[in-house]
Amino acid sequence: MRSTGGIAMCVSVLLTMAGSQTQYSDFHLAGDYLLGGLFSLHTETKSSPHLRNGCRWASYSHLRAMRFAVEQINNSSTLLPGVSLGYEMVDVCYLTNFIHPILYFLANKHSVVQLHNNYTHYQPRVLAVIGPDSSQAVVIAAQVLSLFLVPQISYTATTNELSDRKRFPTAFQTISSMEQQIVAMQLLLKEFRWNWINILYSDDDYGRQNLKLLRARATEICVALQEVIPVPQSSQMLSLELQGKIKSVVRKVIHSTAKVVIVLSLELILPFFFQEAVRQNVTDLVWIATEAWATEPALYNITDLWRLGTILGVAVKEFSIPGLDDFRVSLAEGANEQASDQTTCNQECDQCLRAAQDAEHSMRAQGERTDFSVYSSVYIVAHALHRLLGCNTTGCHKRMVYPWQVGHMLALRNPSHVLRAWDYMAWGIGRMLVDRNKKLLFTIQNISWHTPNNTVPISVCSQQCEYGQRRKPVTVSSCCFECIDCEEGTFLNNNDLYNCQPCPADQWSNARSQKCYPRLLKYLEWQEGIAVVLLLFSVLGLVATVVISVIFAIHLHTPVVKSAGGRMCFLMLASLIIGFINVPVYMGIPTEFKCMCRQIVYTLCFTVCISCLTVRSFQIISIFKMAARLPKAYSYWMKYNGQYIFITVILALKVTIVVTNVIIHPSIPVPLVLEDDPSTVELQCNKSFKLSLLMNNSLDTFLSILCFYFSYIGKELPKNYNEAKYITLCMTCYAVSEIAIFLAMSVYRGMLVTICDVIGVVINLLGISIGYFGPKCYLIFFHPERNTAAYFQSVIQSYTMRQD
Repeated sequence: MRSTGGIAMCVSVLLTMAGSQTQYSDFHLAGDYLLGGLFSLHTETKSSPHLRNGCRWASYSHLRAMRFAVEQINNSSTLLPGVSLGYEMVDVCYLTNFIHPILYFLANKHSVVQLHNNYTHYQPRVLAVIGPDSSQAVVIAAQVLSLFLVPQISYTATTNELSDRKRFPTAFQTISSMEQQIVAMQLLLKEFRWNWINILYSDDDYGRQNLKLLRARATEICVALQEVIPVPQSSQMLSLELQGKIKSVVRKVIHSTAKVVIVLSLELILPFFFQEAVRQNVTDLVWIATEAWATEPALYNITDLWRLGTILGVAVKEFSIPGLDDFRVSLAEGANEQASDQTTCNQECDQCLRAAQDAEHSMRAQGERTDFSVYSSVYIVAHALHRLLGCNTTGCHKRMVYPWQVGHMLALRNPSHVLRAWDYMAWGIGRMLVDRNKKLLFTIQNISWHTPNNTVPISVCSQQCEYGQRRKPVTVSSCCFECIDCEEGTFLNNNDLYNCQPCPADQWSNARSQKCYPRLLKYLEWQEGIAVVLLLFSVLGLVATVVISVIFAIHLHTPVVKSAGGRMCFLMLASLIIGFINVPVYMGIPTEFKCMCRQIVYTLCFTVCISCLTVRSFQIISIFKMAARLPKAYSYWMKYNGQYIFITVILALKVTIVVTNVIIHPSIPVPLVLEDDPSTVELQCNKSFKLSLLMNNSLDTFLSILCFYFSYIGKELPKNYNEAKYITLCMTCYAVSEIAIFLAMSVYRGMLVTICDVIGVVINLLGISIGYFGPKCYLIFFHPERNTAAYFQSVIQSYTMRQD
């Protein structure tokens, strides 16, 4: 196995230490195989005034967890039996002293770090390194340790960079990644419906990486304020410039309209930040902490911190380590004696140990979250070594083990990192859990929100719109908007909250609707009063026409029937009967069949009737006037039955018009939306009802005019043959009905036009049936003396004498 990025050279690097025989590590234990531990036992920077002499109490707890794990393994009869683990633990002083300890771990027994092309058989001081606890330090350490193929297990760093197997083939984590932490925050924001937030991030890799992940994943979250918290680049006190920047950030938080602040930062700089926030009287906000400071006990003791509002945080799930509390007490009692001879980088470990002993209660209150990660790290290496040495219940095969072999075994069982669940913490109330369905499990009533009636704070740029209201953006942020009512005929689709969608043609909606409903279908119903009246008249007309037909059949050879048209009358009566039967198609829901009957049946029937009346009027005039003046033409008319030829031609022409009309204007019901009541729709038999009616009635109108003309010419004929007044009545009914229909179509649409149409149909049919045939029946029944050939002959003679 070859190292990553190795350099083809053989150079020795000597470690400069305080005396060649001085033990460099702060805590050490001899053993068959050594583990290296990097802990930030104190910090040299003075930017954290809450630390006693720069001591970091929590790191002493982590250190003790590692010692406890090693001693527990050494006392185990099942894990590495007969093999002893040792350790070398070094204080890396947070960020300022971690390169030198790494070189110390990489050095061989002669305190020399050798650079080779191949580190397969290289033997550094330790087999694996646990730590450090800063993401920035972990990445830098991983770059060096990966070069020498020394496995490194981080117990607190959440950076995603360590998941890159090509860059860091021997780096592992026992804590969930940053991405899991961001997902946990998302669940928290979603649970309380906060979408208008402030984001503060530290000016380091930890802050920037978390910010990038949060902005990438939290697509439904809008940022009111995004500011960077400056971090000192050295171990010096915060400069006046950095202090001024922090004060400026606090002022911006005060003026922000968001009530939720997410702080993506390591804990080192936060004491000064929160002290400044307290000083500037920041109150009643919700602060969301990352795992880096969610359980930091030193922040708990900041004076008046509670005034800032509610602090919620995410932290790795807590696991209890049996026996660790007792081990802590026994270790603290003898800690000063062990540390008194140390000559390390800080020379203050003895003071830190005494401070850690005083802070024992605070460290226990913090829980054993990170302690378990340290504890697990030791056991992960131990199990890898157990497999490499071929251990069984009786013992292990002790042999030379190289770091790369441990790293290879770790990679087989632990490809990237050991995932652990997250807890949600509210300072002062305990923890909140997440179930497998990613739902929060906790009681909101237990949280002190610092609001009236302890209600959950609202942090939104704009309140949620009510039902049927769309969002109108007022800024570039999607969370800031105005609520605009959706108009009638539109609805709000939950997939698009910014646009009201139009309803389908057959549906409608009121204003502020979230769905459309079918339009109310209106048509001429059977039970409506006007429909009942029309049906009654059509039935009466049908009965009357059938009776007239019977009467005319009985008196077919009488002068009255012959003068009315003879056998031609039955063609008219049959057409009238069909017309009356067709009246019900105007009632009920229009169908394609009904519309076809409306467009074809009545107009053909009426054309037959009016053509018969026209030709009958012409024929009477021909008998009395044309026979004498144009005898030859009259003879041809009579010889070839000119009246039937005329009717046939007119009917053929009418069929052509109707067929053309049906082709141009198909008889298919179409919905008609009325402007005055768009919530209802009326079915119309075709889109161009006016044009269709004009085409159908064009020939009938021409025939009615012609019929009027012939009737007027024959007004002086014998009264038995004078049909002027009866035809005038029929044509008057037709004219009135047509004018009424076209006026209605010009002003109204929909069902009213249909009602006018069917009224016109009934009137026209009754006008011909009663107005033309009625008087004939009257003569037959009440004046039989006038229904004789002698009477008709006397009338003709009287007319002839007057003409002479």
